[in-house]
Amino acid sequence: MFQKQPHILVVDDDSSLCEILINMLDQQGYRAEAVHEGRTAIEQVRSSEPDVVLIDLRLPDMSGLDLLKQLMESEHNLQAVMISGMGTIHNAVQATKIGAFDFLEKPLDTDRVLLTIKNALDRRRLKKEMSDLVESMREHYQMVGTSPEMMRIHELIRKAAETHIKVLIQGENGTGKELVARAIHNNSRRVGRPFVAVNCAAIPETLIESELFGHKKGSFTGAIADKPGRFQVADGGTIFLDEVGDMSLMTQAKVLRTLEDNTIEMVGGSEPIPVDVRVIAATNKDLQVEMEEGRFREDLFFRLNVLNIRVPPLRDRVQDIPLIVEHFISQFCNEHGVRLKKISSRAMGRLAAYSWPGNVRELKNFVEKMVILLESTEIEPGEVVTLLESHTREKVVTPRTLKLKEARDAFERDFIRSVILTANNNITRAAEMLDIPRTYLHKKIKNLGVEV
Repeated sequence: MFQKQPHILVVDDDSSLCEILINMLDQQGYRAEAVHEGRTAIEQVRSSEPDVVLIDLRLPDMSGLDLLKQLMESEHNLQAVMISGMGTIHNAVQATKIGAFDFLEKPLDTDRVLLTIKNALDRRRLKKEMSDLVESMREHYQMVGTSPEMMRIHELIRKAAETHIKVLIQGENGTGKELVARAIHNNSRRVGRPFVAVNCAAIPETLIESELFGHKKGSFTGAIADKPGRFQVADGGTIFLDEVGDMSLMTQAKVLRTLEDNTIEMVGGSEPIPVDVRVIAATNKDLQVEMEEGRFREDLFFRLNVLNIRVPPLRDRVQDIPLIVEHFISQFCNEHGVRLKKISSRAMGRLAAYSWPGNVRELKNFVEKMVILLESTEIEPGEVVTLLESHTREKVVTPRTLKLKEARDAFERDFIRSVILTANNNITRAAEMLDIPRTYLHKKIKNLGVEV
């Protein structure tokens, strides 16, 4: 595979030194060039985007530190190495604070210069890979939707990401609570650091303390070595405590202590271990009820609930369904190596009319099934109906003590509400989609008690 030749720019007013460095770098397979003034260097960086810049501390038109500062402000992944015949500790410290990768003193040692450039290139590559990974994660975990409910959530995510405050995310299963947590992390200063998700409901009560805080060797049967807990793994980053309402009161007390003094104590240990972790929690339970019934600590609730984000169920933002479906179609076609499929407006209407009790998670699973099973490049309503019938048959039906009329009214109420939301609360448009007169739709809304 073709690999880009690393580009090195030398900025020094000593023409002889520049010539020596360029010849040396050319021999090592680098593409090297030199300029003699700071302003010329700025133009050259903008036009040719070098990987590494060697900057003399003293230039004819500005100081090397001033040039470094200007370059660092505009080129975040540029690796700069300062060189000087009058190097001082103060200058080296200043250069490092501004963003220099290293500081070399004249006369330059060839081996040291080459090693420094190699290390600078490695650092640039790693930063680029990290940036690409973060961007990929953002795309994979992005929250899709332009409804008023989603715009409100995006604004809360932005505010949360700008600070270190604790966040409590509430919502039904499948609404995307973890996506909200990841969005906060990925847009905060902790991006690039660990994001550790812990499903508190999935860990047995006998193991959750060890999972969260770690354990020392010999602290219990089977503890054959020291093991760090999730809080330690998340150090410097974010820990996401999903289903926090399922924690026992004993575990809640220990989490509260960690939130209060930013330390953890391993099972079997006696020394507090400091941790720098942002805590985001989520639950599908009503914690007010849990507190009233003595199953959740009030002091922990107030510690976690500094900023509250409620994620609406999909039935409350039906207008987002077309965007979500298109997003998942593109994602799964790409993941499974399938030619990109289109979906007709009538087929999309069928999806929007379904209630999706499992919320976005259920819709995501259905779209993946649709991408894999349907061979046509354009998805039509008949295909969607067939798959939906199969999909609903697969779900467990819970018997209800409803009379036939009550069940029919409940279905009509949910169906009409879904269509109205799809039509952005435009009753005329909703009546057209339902193929009924507008006056009849108004009558149905009134008789069934449909919320609009």
